[in-house]
Amino acid sequence: MTASVCFAVDAVPEIATPATNAKHAMTTARSDYRFFERLRVRWAEVDMQQIVFNAHYLMYFDTAVAGYWRALAIPYHETMAYLGGDFYARKATVEYHASARYDDLIDVGVHTQRIGNSSMLLACAVFRGEQLLVAGELVYVFADPATMTSKPIPQEFRDLLQAYEAGKSMVEVRLGRWSELGEAARKIRSQVFVDEQRIPAEMEWDGADDGCVHALACNRFGVPLATGRLLEHVPGVAKIGRMAVLAPMRGSKVGRAVLDALLQHARERGDREALLHAQLGAAPFYSRAGFVARGPVFDEAGIPHVEMVRPL
Repeated sequence: MTASVCFAVDAVPEIATPATNAKHAMTTARSDYRFFERLRVRWAEVDMQQIVFNAHYLMYFDTAVAGYWRALAIPYHETMAYLGGDFYARKATVEYHASARYDDLIDVGVHTQRIGNSSMLLACAVFRGEQLLVAGELVYVFADPATMTSKPIPQEFRDLLQAYEAGKSMVEVRLGRWSELGEAARKIRSQVFVDEQRIPAEMEWDGADDGCVHALACNRFGVPLATGRLLEHVPGVAKIGRMAVLAPMRGSKVGRAVLDALLQHARERGDREALLHAQLGAAPFYSRAGFVARGPVFDEAGIPHVEMVRPL
């Protein structure tokens, strides 16, 4: 979030979600939160009383808010540019109940509690297990970065927040041919593989795309975030490849949504097994989806890979 700037704050009526308690009470029950960011208390965050220094809880809130935007499937800066504004901190309230200590695992919840015309209130809470440690409220104002004047929060952003809090999916995965999805998929793969990982373009574009089924994950604004492809390796065996997720969305569930869509398509066409060549850094992601490593590590495009398989 951007640093605080002084704005007038409008009334912030509650949005219609079951997670809001009494009108002016903080949201303090763990069950009120759909989103949590898990953090571990670091040595540098503990004060001379051997507990977390009180100001660090605001940092925990801010870290969790960034994770909340990822859960909404919105690359923050690009989304704010699309909406024609940005959110600025106006007020922060913190209520202390108990202390976190060094090496504690804590879960920081974030929930959109109320939305007004140009401002919104995010409820935050820090839990150690089921124990509430700290509760808070953050008020943000939507404003024009050029003039620093507040403006109404766009309706499509309101709809996004309410859909998330209602438990709805934030991404849609489309399956199709290269002729349908190739333009968007190419941009993502170029950014991830060619620009970030320095894979030569002539290796990335191998000529197989026209014969593949492609998956493209888009957020609720229609912005492409991730892609992957599926081809027949041998009869009955599907090969998944070119899995790419834009950097701001990594660590969210967008990549898993693409993988699941491709696996489901392989099942429906009768494949018995799926295999892929995973970069070593991505192997834990595929392990969580049921893949297991098979064979030795090998080099592909200058990057260590391992073959992974799973039954369908």
